[in-house]
Amino acid sequence: QVQLVESGGGVVQPGDSLRLSCAASGFTLNSYTIGWFRQVPGKEREGVSSISGSDGSTVYADSVKGRFTTSRDIAKNTVYLQMNSLKPEDPADYYCAAVEPGWGRILRTMLVGVHYWGQGTPVTVSS
Repeated sequence: QVQLVESGGGVVQPGDSLRLSCAASGFTLNSYTIGWFRQVPGKEREGVSSISGSDGSTVYADSVKGRFTTSRDIAKNTVYLQMNSLKPEDPADYYCAAVEPGWGRILRTMLVGVHYWGQGTPVTVSS
């Protein structure tokens, strides 16, 4: 059974850091691209970053480039999203997803290639 479980969300202040985890089971990380998405109420879910299953290459949205880093631990079958210098515009529910290889290179269309979703974890940035 394929499962993605996110953890690590919480409440932080502007400028703080958080690390989200996405633990995968039922498949290995080299089978799919893992995408990170975020969604705020009333808006579409947007792709934040992706990490390729084949070579670990990463892609980032302009809004998070230089602040967020996605990485993976093959042995733990887990992908991480390190979020630094969090801004007031970053709060959202963050989701990881298993994405069909090839769909993760262009974040605005990555949603089309999603096979499996995690349940999401909330991130709040409040002063």
